[in-house]
Amino acid sequence: MVQYGTWKPYAGREALQLTLVLLVVTGVLAFLGAKLRHPLGVDRPGKAVSALLMVMWGLSLAIFLIAASTYVRELFSQYGNFTPPASPIFPITGLSGLVTFVMIAFLTRHHGLKIALSGATVGTVAAPMIFEFPFDLIVMHRIYPPMSAQFRLLFFLPLFLVEISSLSLLTLSPLAKVSRFTLFSLAAMFLIFAVWALFGFSYPSRPIPFALNAASKILCFIASVTLFLPHEVAS
Repeated sequence: MVQYGTWKPYAGREALQLTLVLLVVTGVLAFLGAKLRHPLGVDRPGKAVSALLMVMWGLSLAIFLIAASTYVRELFSQYGNFTPPASPIFPITGLSGLVTFVMIAFLTRHHGLKIALSGATVGTVAAPMIFEFPFDLIVMHRIYPPMSAQFRLLFFLPLFLVEISSLSLLTLSPLAKVSRFTLFSLAAMFLIFAVWALFGFSYPSRPIPFALNAASKILCFIASVTLFLPHEVAS
């Protein structure tokens, strides 16, 4: 069993409670998707705000790298040097990112090369964060080896900042909009999360957790693609 660089699985009542919460989120998203008739967009920020969002994103990445380095040093000081396990999902994430970029660029090609490439870029950057934000909320209190609350926050708060700032980049594209397909994709992702929770939301080192992790990760990229569907399709 992998011990370092993972998280402890849920079990018993905790697993059932997590499953119920995720099912509620699934139901809410599915309900909103069924009620939504027209895509919802946001006003594109001006040049100053757009520049500020880019700066915030860059700073959040830098802060996270510094915090993660400090966190790893503290881990080594407490538990000795160790090599964390390789992520079995990383190839799926990388391939999904490439496919997402190409699909968004293709869907938005009629708006010009600049808009298509910028939309594909922000859509691909934001896509994994759709998965990572709820995922990190689920596992942050169960990471292994255990660390004090102070050092957990040192790692996760900057990570949340990266995730939120990455998602905020979607506002830079005039084409990004939430449609019923986006909400249905998110509902499907949380439904997979709920099934995963029944199996303890455990590390994907075995076939079932791996399949559930991979499926939910693919769905977050699908959700990002749906943000850029043509208006006549999304309506």
